[in-house]
Amino acid sequence: MDSPANGRQHLSDARILVHDLPHTLAALECGVLTEARARLIVREAACLSPTDRHRLDHQLCADHTNPIGLGDTRIRNDAKTIAYQLDPVAVIDRATRAPEGRNVTFRPAPDAMAFVTALLPATDAACVQSALIDAADRCADGRNRGQAMADTLVARVTGRDVTQPVPVAVDLVLSDDTLFAGGTQPALLQGHGPIPAATARHMIGDALTHDDSWATLRRLYAAPDTGALVAMESRSRRFPKGLARFIATRDQTCRTPYCDARIRHIDHAEPHHRNGPTSAANGQGLCEHCNYAKEAPGWRVVAAVDEFGRHTTDHITPTGATYRSTAPPLAGGMRILTREIHIVVNKRAA
Repeated sequence: MDSPANGRQHLSDARILVHDLPHTLAALECGVLTEARARLIVREAACLSPTDRHRLDHQLCADHTNPIGLGDTRIRNDAKTIAYQLDPVAVIDRATRAPEGRNVTFRPAPDAMAFVTALLPATDAACVQSALIDAADRCADGRNRGQAMADTLVARVTGRDVTQPVPVAVDLVLSDDTLFAGGTQPALLQGHGPIPAATARHMIGDALTHDDSWATLRRLYAAPDTGALVAMESRSRRFPKGLARFIATRDQTCRTPYCDARIRHIDHAEPHHRNGPTSAANGQGLCEHCNYAKEAPGWRVVAAVDEFGRHTTDHITPTGATYRSTAPPLAGGMRILTREIHIVVNKRAA
């Protein structure tokens, strides 16, 4: 299974490929095209009418020897050129609307690193690239070009030197053993995932010793055998800030099965208008799309606690299929052997 967003894209691509690009599909089936290159053709053909898609398909892939030896860039450019020749208005219209989709995304990477990706108009991206390259070319302190470009990006976006501790609010979740006794259980960096215990202690130590930062501790409590956070409750419809933070810490990412998007909404599993309580047991962290999607007719979410004390939500579709989501354990999947779980918040000094 895939995430809802990826599933929608795969379905859209498959429909175009099967119905409008038979030669491209045949080239894929016989191994002349890879899946990734077939998808590049689909994306360039998507703005065209079905008739023009067939024409593009015939020009590009009717002869299966045409794509042999071509890389991704050549495939994309050839498809783009043919699409423009067939319907320049559609291609220009898509390009005109494309800047509306500009955004910045964040994805975890191995070894406590992360990818920051910006989708920008080509002119803006070229300006960013030029500025970073110019800064890297002036660097003479032993850093390579990539390191200098990355450090310049951080400095210009955050306004701080990369040698200083992180001054903005950053949440770390870790056990008291990891924090105080040199334990090896991973910590959880909110919005990223598990990081090594030593890295977490280093971040906290920097915040405590640097003049421009400080660290505070908050206590949460977890079941000692499973690491599941215990319940909290409120009488209001809207989740209070403390309870919302509690649920976001417990769920870590969107609770819809197969969706790992960042949590945007904290909402009720059993809706409030059906007397669903505002509680940790009935609350769940969701991305914006999944929270709206669950309100469609025929969808239901049932929250419960399984036999191991873990928070679960059963997502029931209009066809009656049920998919279960279980809140992840804290500390990178390791059991928490103590009851005190600490959130460390690094902030700029007032």
